[in-house]
Amino acid sequence: MDYLKKTFRWFGPDFGVTLSDIKQLGVEGIVAACQEVAIGQVWPIETIASLKAEIERHGMEWSVVESVNIHAAIKYGYPERDLYITNYIQTLKNLAENGIYDVCYNFMQLIDWTRTDLDFILPSGVSALKYNPISAAAFDLFILNRDNAKISYSNEQYKEAKVYFKGLNSEQKKELERAILAGMPGSRKLIALDDFKANHATVLKISKQQLQENLSYFLNAVIPEAEKIGIRMAIHPDDPPFSVFGVPRIVSNYKEIKFLLDCCPSPSNGLTFCSGSLGASESNDLVKIIEDFGDKIHFIHLRNVARSKDGSFYEADHLNGSVPMEKVMKAIVKQQQERHMKKNGAVNIPMRPDHGHVLLNDKQRQNDFYSGYSLIGRAIGLAQLSGLEKGIREGLEL
Repeated sequence: MDYLKKTFRWFGPDFGVTLSDIKQLGVEGIVAACQEVAIGQVWPIETIASLKAEIERHGMEWSVVESVNIHAAIKYGYPERDLYITNYIQTLKNLAENGIYDVCYNFMQLIDWTRTDLDFILPSGVSALKYNPISAAAFDLFILNRDNAKISYSNEQYKEAKVYFKGLNSEQKKELERAILAGMPGSRKLIALDDFKANHATVLKISKQQLQENLSYFLNAVIPEAEKIGIRMAIHPDDPPFSVFGVPRIVSNYKEIKFLLDCCPSPSNGLTFCSGSLGASESNDLVKIIEDFGDKIHFIHLRNVARSKDGSFYEADHLNGSVPMEKVMKAIVKQQQERHMKKNGAVNIPMRPDHGHVLLNDKQRQNDFYSGYSLIGRAIGLAQLSGLEKGIREGLEL
């Protein structure tokens, strides 16, 4: 039976990690996107073909698109959303024309993920990404200055955030701001604080129910067309899987995943299983999510987080953290076995290691790549996950 397809994310020629670097790791496929095309515009066939050819020139395949980003008009339900949905469908058709069928996307508002520290030093000396709720509250209350933000926090949280913020010098305050406004993978450009504030004010006016309805509208327009051409759509969970800055989450737990899969039933309407995003919440049973929605998992991100009782977490070693990675991998392998037996769905599901530590030589060139996407840290993660998968397979005698 086929192993998981080992893939690695690459952000293009301007990214500090090259295709030649990645090729040496023994991966089969690249996870990439046409970064230069503006969100909402159609990806030209020629642009897709050029990127695919560049990847294949290095002896690998373009396995997964991450991401075909969704225009704000779709997320927020603006009248012009149908135009952008039409463009989205055409992009999917152009990808299929080039033989690319797996598409990861997300429906997150504001930014793709939120961290409060992009250079958290662990006892070993490596650098990791971290989220601290008190730091996030301080940003919300005293940098973002959100109206009525105080009601989102307990009195104790407010006091802690106030003391924390007062203890920061001007550079540390800027570092906190930069960490949060850098939450767009694939770009070194920070979101302008004024733009963030304007977008944030818009999102706060939209209820969770309306956001879910907007997602359903998008899926019911796009998924039937995707199914016709064999495209598998795989939504990425919200990161972190709980409300940040007062913004509701709609893809963060079992119930919300069930809603999006049930609102448009189709083999093309699927999930990117991200163990780190979902695992940042203790209430998420990752094994149950795999067992119950496994036939809809089209793409896998594996990483670990170490959670603390105060709600903070940092990116841990791939095999050591709060996520029971051995149980997660075993559930995934069993899902593969079921697909193999029933001859239903791709058995060699694309998988990539996610958010690696910065260590060794990567420290000398960490300004060249994007936060979370070091070469050596992710390479170690891939090696650990590959060994874990092999051991579990042999234990199950597959």
